Amino acid sequence: MPKPLCTGTMLTCSFGVAPSVFVAQGQPGMPQIFGSLPVATITEFAISNIPPFGMCQSLANPQVAAATSAALGVLTPMPCVPAVVAPWAPPSAMTTAKGIPLATVQSKCVCAYGGMIAVQTPVQGPADTQ
Repeated sequence: MPKPLCTGTMLTCSFGVAPSVFVAQGQPGMPQIFGSLPVATITEFAISNIPPFGMCQSLANPQVAAATSAALGVLTPMPCVPAVVAPWAPPSAMTTAKGIPLATVQSKCVCAYGGMIAVQTPVQGPADTQ
């Protein structure tokens, strides 16, 4: 089974300039790994879960398009505000929490401005450090 997506996992966006650190909700009854890190379901794709990636470089982002136009066509990145429009996919085929599939380190999601959000570095566990 693939590793679950959990708090502390480093993410990247194809249009972002810096990585971001994922934050799972950690609600009562939700699974945890390594004793204290909350695991994410596929529905955890809000800005509270996926913090900004520094600056956005997508011309589909209205702020970037306006700044680039004002700079006479020179790409002008603007602050990133992830606008994820769909759950993490693919979900775990075998594990759910409260009936909702878990997201894994192979899962990805898409920003409304065209960026692909994916795992850059999963959280390292005891089995990974040997």
